[in-house]
Amino acid sequence: MAKKQRCYIYTRVSTELQIDGYSLEAQKERLRSEAKHRKMQVCGEYSDEGKSGKNIAGRPEFKKMLSDIKSGKDDVDYVLVFKLSRFGRNAADTLNSLQFMEDYGVNLLCVEDGIDSAGAAGKLIISVLASVAEIERSNISEQTMAGRQQKARDGKWNGGFAPYGYKLVDKEGEKAKVLVINEEEAELVRLIYKLYLQGMGLSRVAKWLNDNGYIKKIRQNGSVSFISSAFVKGVLDNPVYGGFIAYGRRKNEKIDGTRDEYHVVKQDKDSYKLYEGQHDAIIDRETWFRVQAKRELNAFKREKTHSKEHEHMVSALLKCPVCGASMYGVVNRKKKKNSDEFYTDMWYYTCKNRKLVSGHLCNYKKHVRQDELNAEVIALVKYVFGGENDMKDQILKKLDSDDSVKELLEEKTRLEKEKNSLVSKKTKQLRRINDLDIDDEFYDDLMKTYKDGLYEINEQIAVIDNNLYQNELAIQNAQGENLSVEVYKRIIDEMIDNIDDMTDADKKMLMNLLIEKIEIYPEKQKDGRWIKSVQFKIPLNIDGKAVDTLYFDDEEDDTEGDENSLPLSKNVETVCLLHRANM
Repeated sequence: MAKKQRCYIYTRVSTELQIDGYSLEAQKERLRSEAKHRKMQVCGEYSDEGKSGKNIAGRPEFKKMLSDIKSGKDDVDYVLVFKLSRFGRNAADTLNSLQFMEDYGVNLLCVEDGIDSAGAAGKLIISVLASVAEIERSNISEQTMAGRQQKARDGKWNGGFAPYGYKLVDKEGEKAKVLVINEEEAELVRLIYKLYLQGMGLSRVAKWLNDNGYIKKIRQNGSVSFISSAFVKGVLDNPVYGGFIAYGRRKNEKIDGTRDEYHVVKQDKDSYKLYEGQHDAIIDRETWFRVQAKRELNAFKREKTHSKEHEHMVSALLKCPVCGASMYGVVNRKKKKNSDEFYTDMWYYTCKNRKLVSGHLCNYKKHVRQDELNAEVIALVKYVFGGENDMKDQILKKLDSDDSVKELLEEKTRLEKEKNSLVSKKTKQLRRINDLDIDDEFYDDLMKTYKDGLYEINEQIAVIDNNLYQNELAIQNAQGENLSVEVYKRIIDEMIDNIDDMTDADKKMLMNLLIEKIEIYPEKQKDGRWIKSVQFKIPLNIDGKAVDTLYFDDEEDDTEGDENSLPLSKNVETVCLLHRANM
């Protein structure tokens, strides 16, 4: 007696209403009926409601089904779908998912299309239809965007949350909701425009509002009550407050190097269109245009008039000791009394979150003098990469001298040989299954035994494929590291001895090449030190071990250091210890 086939049922709809005219339940009933007709046992039902078929990333039930197939949970033979478009609209993902299923002995049956992947003809048709489905999805997207642009032309809100200061309400005779002013929020919008035209900048407007007790109402698209400079900028730049509807302010652009991943990119003002909106404006047209003119004026990068050669040497590398955010450079510039001349500029590093850039406030108010910190960093770089200690010759010494690439290539050969052996076993196992006689009284037992063996072989092949992928990455990285070592050595040889004579811009470039991150103490230490630790972009070879982060001992630590400690030379104003990071 032939074994009764087992199957899963998968259904999907993109919206609450089924585009193809079949509801979710209608699809399920049709698939259950087909399974019954074919005498298949339904072992599980999976359904993604309101999910796009663009790719599998956003379909949790689909991914769960593939995981169950991989685990052999129900030992199914088929997956039943209503139409191929329900399985997926992306050709590459559709074919990859189908190949994945077939690797575990599971075929796809598209009931409405009458396609069975078990045959060669079925596979060919699926390839063609998957490509057609992807084109159809692209067309739907284009039609949707065309519809939104037409709504913008008509002056109607074309989707998304209502901007701050507005709410969406139903209106008689309109299919979609319309924008109506929310007076509780609109007061803040008007005040932002007023303060900006009074001469305040973005950060100063945000600070004034927070200092005077104003808060931003928490809503669906805003979870922070603090008013940030980014929020102020968004309010000032949004045409909706002047009574316009914009189309094309943001555009989905494909991320390079990916198959179906996109990100939203804000477009320049010249590249999107404004239409007269049907909603009431919160800001009168004259005020809105005055603000836009000022924004255009302020958008130009101002040329330096003082300290033109100065650069904040480690601003991108220095981290706040309280919140961990990057620190940036500021200047204290004072004019001499009764004169047009200025005193020498004093430069400092301070935490960027003091200005509520992201809506979060950091309470670290210390201004760290750049001349002190920069001198300490330069002295450390000199000690580590040059001078009497001459540690540059130790940089990646082990990686330079070992046979890491050779070992990785040998590992690749071994893995490929092992995979070929498993593929050969898989071919023999499939031949045994194909040669089984359905009338044999031991057919079911033999089939189960052979399929269990096939599942185990596929698992082993999958593990080796993953190991080969990791091995290939390791080979590329190792080869890249060998190249980087030579580049870094040349840079160090040519630059380290002349670092004091470099321009600030060159010093900054060198620091960004060598250093990943600098952590400082909250307060200057008694011996004048600020630096707590430095993480380098290239590892140092210390006692035969690759180390990328060096720590200064705390001044209260009276230990003499351990076998992994490195004493700094006397030309650094203080004597301290560098400890190997725990890696």
